[in-house]
Amino acid sequence: MWDKPEEECGVLGVWSQEALDVAGLLHLGLLALQHRGQEAAGMAVSDGKELVVEKDLGLVNQVFDEVRLARLRLPQARLGIAHTRYSTTGSNLRFNAQPLTVRSNKGVLAIAHNGNFVNAKPLRDRLLEEGAVFQTTTDTEVMVNLIAKKAHLPLVEATAEAMRELQGGFSVVLMDRRTLLALRDRHGVRPLVIGRLASGYVFASEPPALALLGAAFVRDVRPGELVWVEEGELRSLQVLPPEPTPCAFEWIYFARPDSSLDGVEAYAARVRMGEELFREAPAKADLVVPVPDSGIGAAVGYARASGLPLEFGLYKNPYAGRTFIQPTQEMRELKTRMKLSPTSAVAGRRVVLVDDSIVRGTTSRHIVRMLKEAGAREVHMRISSPPIRFPCYYGIDTAARKELIAAEKNLEEIRAYIGADSLAFLSEEGVRRAIGGPVCLACFNGRYPAGRPEEGEKLALEV
Repeated sequence: MWDKPEEECGVLGVWSQEALDVAGLLHLGLLALQHRGQEAAGMAVSDGKELVVEKDLGLVNQVFDEVRLARLRLPQARLGIAHTRYSTTGSNLRFNAQPLTVRSNKGVLAIAHNGNFVNAKPLRDRLLEEGAVFQTTTDTEVMVNLIAKKAHLPLVEATAEAMRELQGGFSVVLMDRRTLLALRDRHGVRPLVIGRLASGYVFASEPPALALLGAAFVRDVRPGELVWVEEGELRSLQVLPPEPTPCAFEWIYFARPDSSLDGVEAYAARVRMGEELFREAPAKADLVVPVPDSGIGAAVGYARASGLPLEFGLYKNPYAGRTFIQPTQEMRELKTRMKLSPTSAVAGRRVVLVDDSIVRGTTSRHIVRMLKEAGAREVHMRISSPPIRFPCYYGIDTAARKELIAAEKNLEEIRAYIGADSLAFLSEEGVRRAIGGPVCLACFNGRYPAGRPEEGEKLALEV
């Protein structure tokens, strides 16, 4: 298994005053968000009367062949939502793929969700006692049931009421046959941005999806805000007072380098993390080598600050594709070698190896070994984030705490395990300086700004 925090999810929504190829636009936008989840993909499209859904397990282009896209291409389509999924709550089964759709007292609703509701289980238990029926094991369905329960309220007001009951880190796009809504948790943990089309609006997890659709960036959805499109106008309701602590890992690793979230460019933040890392942990070395692709930005910053040359001492095989956990240590090592291999640049030289994080330590150990086998005299590992000691409950699958190497070992023990000549992590203060604002650092320090669930793993709703 690639030793990284697993992706979250990507959400997307399109609304137009005029008939558009909504399915085609959503398909393009999902390709720009594929990095956020590779387990499943789905779309829901409406022409104001009919609402059609297609979804399945797999990558975007595996799920959406011409046959499926043709079924979604309603001649008068005006709105739709889409999702690319990594399962953080609920197992990777087809019925958990999104968008989820339900028939309710508000008509047909479709919803796509990034993040986690940390109070999903007690809310679900309460709803079950009140007679609700659940078709999936995802926490997303809890929100749909909360909205449907508010039979006396219009959709926008019912959604606002549901937001007031939900806790955690999340962004959501929601639609009925005519209305498109988008919302973000009060802490802004998970990102969501607004774009303007010539005839409408786009909501997306990251700005590159807007650019691919030809939409102009308008702004980020504010923490605690509910936005929707009504009669061609963008409407907004500040449902909850904002207490912004967006996820630091969006800038450390998850967001595309060409994204800008909450006014902070991802690539520039990564470069600053590398600069901060050099100030905190300089190394006597001959060159800086990034672990591709996750360590490139920070390696650029480290090289700039140190004056050392940056060289691509590791080649990443672009055709390796996704791989799955193998039962033996030997096969895990072969998986790493299939994805990465050293170049001659490291031979006889002292290397600063820069990466964004260490989760279990297995991949870092294999990479250090490969570099030394390729002739590197020394390997000094530098990580552009603090040690991950706690699980994330807001939509990142960081592994159970017992699997996090920094939760079980101190710095020297980690260094010895991965075989590096030295090892250093960026401090929490360094991350804050690089991003330039308040951020969630719960996976590093165990302080959860949006609350945490009672004991339970990602399958807690499977009862």
